[in-house]
Amino acid sequence: MQGWQMESDARWQPSGYRSMATNVGIRDASLDFTVVHSTTPAAAAAVFTRNRFCGHPVTVGRSHVADGQLQAVVVNSKNANVATGPQGLADCRDLCRWVGDALDLGAQDVFPCSTGVIGRRLPMERLRAGVDGLAGTLRPGGLDRFAQAILTTDTRTKHRCLRLGDAVLFGCCKGSGMIAPDMATMLAFFFTDARVDQAQLDQALRQAVDASFHMVSVDGDTSTSDTAVVLANGQAGPVAPDTFAAALSAMAVELAQEIARDGEGATKLLRADVTGAPDTQAGRAAAKAIIDSPLVKTAVWGRDPNWGRVAMAVGKCFGLALDPDRMRICFGPVAVYDGRDLEPTALEELRAYLQGDEVRITVDLRMGEARATAWGCDLSPDYVRINGEYTT
Repeated sequence: MQGWQMESDARWQPSGYRSMATNVGIRDASLDFTVVHSTTPAAAAAVFTRNRFCGHPVTVGRSHVADGQLQAVVVNSKNANVATGPQGLADCRDLCRWVGDALDLGAQDVFPCSTGVIGRRLPMERLRAGVDGLAGTLRPGGLDRFAQAILTTDTRTKHRCLRLGDAVLFGCCKGSGMIAPDMATMLAFFFTDARVDQAQLDQALRQAVDASFHMVSVDGDTSTSDTAVVLANGQAGPVAPDTFAAALSAMAVELAQEIARDGEGATKLLRADVTGAPDTQAGRAAAKAIIDSPLVKTAVWGRDPNWGRVAMAVGKCFGLALDPDRMRICFGPVAVYDGRDLEPTALEELRAYLQGDEVRITVDLRMGEARATAWGCDLSPDYVRINGEYTT
């Protein structure tokens, strides 16, 4: 790391933020409702799903962050508030208004997110009960409980913190299924007390998302609710824009890897590195094709040394003028193709390599100098079981 230290727990938390997390009974007894409040107005930026059937919180969130300033975030899990018609949109706006009233803020200063089952209205009476007395339940810090309350099918929390001089950056995310590029159902939140110009904050977030959450795939499905948002309240003073942007990207990449590692039913982390690409866009397309391929993912799960599936996945990037005779494919240290297949000795080495819990595939296109990395996971029978029982 350059200029900062990253921690995987909640060792440091930024100043000027208070939070609460509770259970309001949306689905079970786990934490399912949470609020983070910045004691002063914060510069803010957000990136959203490109899914055209987006959730009502995405619609409202886009509107509320448009002026580049927020002061609170409210999240419920276990219910996505998607496909609930005009009443669902009104429910989302009411929730922001209730939280704003409780904190003496305008509704437009509150950023909403919901995640969970699609097609069911929010239980507004339960959420109203969660908001009642909100100001008295907020405590300094507590962002690790916030990270827990946003989970759905995740098996563990995903958060990081780091120091940037006197400032702290805290980031957390949730996501385990319905994860594909175009973010990632994935939510990511970053809170910092660094002072960052809003335009630079927006640019830093977009760069970070491009290199991280846009490069993750569990099942190839783009969620209706994907959102990444960052708040910077400035209470710790300024941080150099380049330093902040680099730190945010590094944190986002680690969180993206956690999403891939915790994919529904996953047993292995899958990493695809593409080198020698003619440009970054081409490299990213090829890396995504590898981690998106069900055939690659099932081969990795089965420890089947069927490396030809990687060649297939890269070859279906139809806009890429490949020369197969120049390509090189490796699994970890094991080269399996270099203009020709390297069987049979490579197959046994590959079979042994696939026994590990991380699989790294490297494809050198030998067409240029650009490179890209994407992260995914294997596809196991447990993925089918989890999603076959999602609403029951």
